[in-house]
Order: sequence, then structure tokens, then C-alpha cells
Amino acid sequence: MRGANTMSKEPSTARAMLGDFAPKLAELTDSVLFGDVWERKELSKRDRSLITVAALVAMNRPEQLRFHLDRALDNGLTQEELIEVITHLAFYSGWPNAMTAITTAREQFASRDA
Repeated sequence: MRGANTMSKEPSTARAMLGDFAPKLAELTDSVLFGDVWERKELSKRDRSLITVAALVAMNRPEQLRFHLDRALDNGLTQEELIEVITHLAFYSGWPNAMTAITTAREQFASRDA
């Protein structure tokens, strides 16, 4: 997801997905989540992606996981590392969550490679 860069003529993913329906949520997503939280220097974007993917796997949130798997790859994680995270979490967040996540990852990696 592109952040709150107002210089870009292209709308962010949040604005494109829900800006016409929930403009304030799109604005907060851009300005607070991606414009502030993701830009904090205390953690690298790679580390933030690893944490976010792990949380989404644990909470069984495949819709958001798709986006964040792509972001994680863009932020320097490898497909092998992401598969390992999901495998590891099978024992901490539940087998069904991991199976949903690995299926989501397989589909997302395939669509990215296509």
C-alpha cells in the first residue's frame, strides 16, 4: 500500500479500495498507519513486515495477509522466510490458521510471479 504521499497522482490502495465508502478510514490508513507507524525508525520495514505477517497469520486474516505478503517481499523478506514463519506459527496460533495462511501465501506468490 502506498502511504500518504500527497504528491502522487495515483490514489493509495486504501483510497482506491474504500475511499468513496469510508474516506476517513482511508485517510487514517494512509496518514497514521502507513504515514506514521510504518515510518518510525525504531524498527526496520522488514521487521515490521515480519511482525505484521505473523500477527495476521495468528489472527487468521487472509484478506489482509495477501497485501502484507507482497509488502513483506518488497521489504526484503524471502518467500522461504515467510513460509517458515507460517510453519512455525502452526504450533503457536493453530493448525487451521497456518493452513489458511499457507494456501493464501501460495496463491499470492503465484500471482506475484505471473
